Amino acid sequence: MNRVDAGRRCPWCLGSDLYRRYHDEEWGVPVHDDRRLFEFLILEGAQAGLSWSTILNKRDGYRRAFARFDPVKVARFGARDVRRLMADAGIVRNRLKIQAAIGNARAFLEVRREFGSFDAYLWGFVNGRPLQSRRRGMKDVPGRTGVSDAISRDLKQRGFRFVGSTIVYAFMQAVGMVNDHLTNCFRRAPIASLPRSGSSATLRGK
Repeated sequence: MNRVDAGRRCPWCLGSDLYRRYHDEEWGVPVHDDRRLFEFLILEGAQAGLSWSTILNKRDGYRRAFARFDPVKVARFGARDVRRLMADAGIVRNRLKIQAAIGNARAFLEVRREFGSFDAYLWGFVNGRPLQSRRRGMKDVPGRTGVSDAISRDLKQRGFRFVGSTIVYAFMQAVGMVNDHLTNCFRRAPIASLPRSGSSATLRGK
């Protein structure tokens, strides 16, 4: 995939091999696994005020520090874990973000108890189907949408933090709720043609 002409990739990913691999292999592919959804939720919140490349470079550190993103384990973290994480150079050592990640794990489990899975709750906002955009250039890609506004509002009401609409829209792009690969990007069509997953998203609203 790395032999693909740069003009056929979204330009934001051209800064490093790590960025290109993330773009080519993960970004925009629909995610329905709760643990991976939790991982992206925490990583997108950690990115606030920083570059996504910073977070990608620390991703392995986050996986180690946050129990491979097991929300049940993270929800049990206490003051000792906060001190441990504040001393861990492998992650972003921001106390508010660390405490938010732990609180978000607890809120995540509450959502899962209510809806059967976080996947069902989240994908219900788009009726279980990825939104297919047709962005011709980076200037056409919004920072937020009405859907991200609605998700952000609901998450905040449920006690989640670092889930503003801009963060939520980046999360939606990452987990494939919206296919924002540009129209000339070689990844757009393959992702658009993926079969609808047998997710539990239809549980929302029952």
